[in-house]
Amino acid sequence: MDDTLTLAVDCGGGGIKAAVLDAAGTAHANPVRVPTPYPLPPELLVDTIARIAAELPDARRATVGMPGMIRRGVVVHTPHYITRSGPRSRVDPALQAAWHSFDMQAAVSARLGLPALVLNDAEVHGAGVVAASGLELVLTLGTGLGSALFHGGRLAPHLEWSHAPVRRSLTYDQYIGEPERRRLGDALWSRRVITVVEGLRPVFLWDRLYVGGGNSRRITPSVLARLGDDVVVVPNSAALVGGARAWDLPSAL
Repeated sequence: MDDTLTLAVDCGGGGIKAAVLDAAGTAHANPVRVPTPYPLPPELLVDTIARIAAELPDARRATVGMPGMIRRGVVVHTPHYITRSGPRSRVDPALQAAWHSFDMQAAVSARLGLPALVLNDAEVHGAGVVAASGLELVLTLGTGLGSALFHGGRLAPHLEWSHAPVRRSLTYDQYIGEPERRRLGDALWSRRVITVVEGLRPVFLWDRLYVGGGNSRRITPSVLARLGDDVVVVPNSAALVGGARAWDLPSAL
């Protein structure tokens, strides 16, 4: 078995978590988590990743999952990190300009002195759970809604359809994101989750849907029972396991 150790970093709106894993997805130390600092220019995120890495065993490569549209390691758009104080706060034009077209993959690689792979966070999450058989959709429930699509294990181009309207003027991010979960409570919020799942089912006609992210554990048992046999709720640890497996995705490199 390949004994390559991977530094897997999951960058979220509220926290940044990292672990070092082997090819089988086994962690070689307890994960390290820190709150996401704001305001967050690109250099600060790279420095934060480096500080976390210094607390973990040495790795031979690094995978970073972060929110937004990432193409070949370059940030096209990231929704949370361009704001003044975090998700749902005002956008800072200077941060928006700093993040646009920032080569995060090159910056992480240079800072750590390791080969690096930077993908959307839901794509990394999906790498940790997909079976590489048929059409598989991954949804992550957290600060907002993340998504990734795989066909036969091959990662499809990323679409930020979480910013599309789902009800009245609400986007998917706003409709089932963390602020709405806190406002509604788990029971009413879970009903929104199943509304989204049933609304997307005829759009994707998936063979398997994986629902993950930190808030997947908040879905109530009654809603879980109604999701269907083609829907699997997966642990948030997949975001780190996927860091080790993402290097094997056919279209990731």
